[in-house]
Amino acid sequence: MASGLSAVDMLRFAGSLILVLCLLGGLLWALKRMQTGVRPGGGLKQLQVIEAVSVGPRQKVALVRVGSREVLVGISPAQITALGNWPAAGTEKDSHEA
Repeated sequence: MASGLSAVDMLRFAGSLILVLCLLGGLLWALKRMQTGVRPGGGLKQLQVIEAVSVGPRQKVALVRVGSREVLVGISPAQITALGNWPAAGTEKDSHEA
């Protein structure tokens, strides 16, 4: 009996490896595309976390954009509290214009 892999076995292995790597690359591309803020049906997401800062071992403060508003929220294990809100940057009209 011959020991080792034949040329056909090596080609089958290489083809399978290439197929798996292509599927993995396609999956990673799809996941990255879903995280960019655009829904598959088109349009922007209505809820985006702009920035979050840890202020304790289990507490955070986060700036969240909800539609055309920005909300500063405090997050703890027991609750989420809105600390303030205002129009999102770029949507606020200048009040000094006449």
